Amino acid sequence: MRLKGWIERDGVRITTAELERMLATNPENLARCGGEFLVEWDDCTARDDPGIIPGPVPPGTICCGGRPVGRIKPDPPPCSLEEAIVTAVKLRSDEGVVAFSGGVDSALIAHLARLPCVTVGLPGSHDLARATKAARMLDLDLTVISPGKEEVADALSRVVRAIPGPPNPVDASIATTLYFVAETAEEQGHTRILAGQGADEIFGGYARYLSSTDLAAELERDFADLPRQRARDQAVAALHGAYFSMPYQDLRVVRAALPIPASIRVRGGVRKYPLRLIAERHIPAEIAWTEKKAMQYGSGIWKTIETLARANGYKKSVQRYLTEISRAEHDH
Repeated sequence: MRLKGWIERDGVRITTAELERMLATNPENLARCGGEFLVEWDDCTARDDPGIIPGPVPPGTICCGGRPVGRIKPDPPPCSLEEAIVTAVKLRSDEGVVAFSGGVDSALIAHLARLPCVTVGLPGSHDLARATKAARMLDLDLTVISPGKEEVADALSRVVRAIPGPPNPVDASIATTLYFVAETAEEQGHTRILAGQGADEIFGGYARYLSSTDLAAELERDFADLPRQRARDQAVAALHGAYFSMPYQDLRVVRAALPIPASIRVRGGVRKYPLRLIAERHIPAEIAWTEKKAMQYGSGIWKTIETLARANGYKKSVQRYLTEISRAEHDH
């Protein structure tokens, strides 16, 4: 048996030995299991319901002999949003590092998990200042990565080759930032990276939501885009033998958060209002309520990619620079 990730049932982690016994006696027991996993045994493969861990079978499917034989549909007991977040982080906190920017999403995870943290931030960048200060306030073990231009250029070419689909500036810059987190996790001997992915789409974190004419529809559209984003991020993590673990995309959290009206998720000009209310009960209010830039901008990685594009003759189009990198990698 080979297991990537971790498995639980009703909030209790299942050990490798317990999983082996379960699969030997009745593989259908997997149907109620949650977690983030790809498990392979005999001629069978099973994958977690939301599809957090990439694999050769559809999310939430048990396949044997190349055909579907069962569905994975965990049904944990209902709980409050706060209980859901605390449980989701606790289940993931036995191993790994936290991708940390100093914003509310990652700060709440880091505080609850008490795992080592990794920040990507160029000297003078917004995220470097925010993360350093927040780590001090929360008494966190923080590793800071400040890549130079050559390192960003090398990471960008690897990222463009790895992520699915034609590269675009937003995906490429996010993926390049995450590349350095995954590289550091590998260097420190970790395979799991806890990250705040999904918080913006689930709780209403993007700046454009403040001027949206149909916020509910926009939130729904962005939530539906999460599988595509997961594929991007996991492809980058796989370059370093790691995977991103996503507490905010835990079934409990999604179930508790999605019924919250759009007008509450973005309230009075405050984005991610419900998450911030919960966060201030666990971390300093200064961290819980302060807005921050998206990681690719806050880290300074986007600015470095723009500089690289100009240096390579693409003064006005990062997209054309990425297309050229992609073409060169493909030809190579």
